[in-house]
Amino acid sequence: MILLRLYGDGRRWAVIKTSRGEVSENIESAVQAIHQGRRELLEEACHSYTRKRRVLIPEDLKHVIVDDQHGLLYCYVPKVACTNWKRVLMVLTGTAGSLRDPLAIPANEAHIPGNLRTLSEYSTTQINQRLRSYLKFVFVREPFERLVSAYRNKFTRSYNTAFHKRYGTKIVRRHRPDPQPEALERGNDVSFEEFVYYLVDPATQREEPFNEHWERVHSLCHPCLIHYDVVGKYETLEQDSRYVLQLAGVEDQVSFPASSKSTRTTGDMAAQFFQNISPFYQKKLYNLYRMDFLLFNYSIPAYLKFR
Repeated sequence: MILLRLYGDGRRWAVIKTSRGEVSENIESAVQAIHQGRRELLEEACHSYTRKRRVLIPEDLKHVIVDDQHGLLYCYVPKVACTNWKRVLMVLTGTAGSLRDPLAIPANEAHIPGNLRTLSEYSTTQINQRLRSYLKFVFVREPFERLVSAYRNKFTRSYNTAFHKRYGTKIVRRHRPDPQPEALERGNDVSFEEFVYYLVDPATQREEPFNEHWERVHSLCHPCLIHYDVVGKYETLEQDSRYVLQLAGVEDQVSFPASSKSTRTTGDMAAQFFQNISPFYQKKLYNLYRMDFLLFNYSIPAYLKFR
């Protein structure tokens, strides 16, 4: 059972009760304190590092998934357990039919547009009402681990031919001296170094927005404009996911899938990828993702050489 208190700004706080009705204060108040600390740090960072406040437009809300039945808004960030969160929301919204186990839903099905509604599809009045009253959450990750994870998934897996064609061929053409005709045609052997050159090249973003898999979290989810109730972290995924489901009062309806750690991109793995990146380009890349480091309280990785 959950007792919710709604404050004036629409944020929810909860006292979690056990099935016997005893308040399990110690664990919950510790978790609550962690999340309150994250929100406060985020608010301070927004105040310090963002100059102008602006009004949200529907375009900003394409990544915010809506569950009207349970009053949830989830901003999904690729490479931060978003497949499993979409699966969970498909179970909760009934999109998955009679399936109750999120892992029974094929991964590709979780990403089909239209399976889940996004906040951008609603009218301005409906958007504002949901932003005021729904439980809003986002999950974030150490920016360079997320970036390496995106690179590994999109450029080193043979099945990702659409990405190789769409981005790989362009990267090879622009950032490889004397590329072979096959590489220009297939774009399936992009090195991490070439990927970094592509990201920091000013022409890249002038031409089109970043793909969502390497777009910055603050550009996808606008945490200085949307006051998230929970900022979950990939590093504490299981604990934070459980907390969200408890706050939403749905922990008896669905469980967040336990993660398989065997192929997960770690800090040590990211450090290996950055070994061949010169301090000059490390610095450029850090500047590109700096706001994500600052807003979500991630320190500059110790393996970077420009420090």
